[in-house]
Amino acid sequence: MVIALACRYMGLTQAQAIAAATINAAHAIGRGHEIGSLEANKQADILVLDVADYRQLGYRYGTNLVQTVLKSGQVVFANA
Repeated sequence: MVIALACRYMGLTQAQAIAAATINAAHAIGRGHEIGSLEANKQADILVLDVADYRQLGYRYGTNLVQTVLKSGQVVFANA
């Protein structure tokens, strides 16, 4: 929903809103060196979403798009 609101009311593109909610947010709390992006030696907290294209995130809020959740590189939820 935050991504959708950022696109609608702040004029961000979907890519800008995703960056704001991930890597920029991690840097804002002083943890950008360990979380917030998919890089070697960073904690692998990953959501796999059921969307055909990242640009759908701004339009499909209010529905559960989560397909798989990885926490520290381990699958903790998988929607079959």
